Amino acid sequence: MKFAALSLALAALFAAPVAGAEPELQPKLAEIGFLVGDWSNGQGHVSETGGVSTGASKVTVEAGGGVLLRRDHTNLYDSTGKPAGGFNQVMMIYAEAGTLHADYSDGSHIIHYVAAEVRPGRSVTFTSAVQPGAPVFRLAYELTAPDALIVTFGMIPPGGAFQPIAVGTLRRGG
Repeated sequence: MKFAALSLALAALFAAPVAGAEPELQPKLAEIGFLVGDWSNGQGHVSETGGVSTGASKVTVEAGGGVLLRRDHTNLYDSTGKPAGGFNQVMMIYAEAGTLHADYSDGSHIIHYVAAEVRPGRSVTFTSAVQPGAPVFRLAYELTAPDALIVTFGMIPPGGAFQPIAVGTLRRGG
C-alpha cells in the first residue's frame, strides 16, 4: 500500500511540467508570440485628458498554449502631471473559427474583439464587432524592435474616422 502511494506521488512529480517551461503556442497564436513576456516602463499619451499614462503589462501562455492572457496595471496622470487614478485590466486572446479573438475587461468595460489583422512576428490589430449606433474599437500592437512594442487603442465612432484614445511604447523586461 505504501509503495503504491509512493509510486503515484513519483509519477505525478515526473508528469508535472517543468517550472518556467511554457507550452507550445497553437499555430494562430504562434503568429503573435512576440507579445509574450513582461512589458513595462511605458508612457503614453491619453488624448481624452491631455495627460499621460504609465504602466506594466504581462502576457503569459495559458491553457496548454491555446490562450494568451494579458494582465496590466495602468496609472493615469492629468495634464499637469498630478496622479489621476489607475486601473487593472485583463485580456484573453484565443483562436476561434480561423481567426484571433480577444475579450478585454477593466472591471467596468468589456470589449469583444472579433477579428484580427496579423503580420506574423511583427504586429496584430484587433477590431471589435460593428454594431448599429456603437463605436468600433481597435487595439494594435506593433513590435518595432526586439524590446519595443507600440500599443495604439482607439475607436471609430458611427459614421466617423479612427480616433486614437491612447498610444504608448512598452519595453520588454522593464
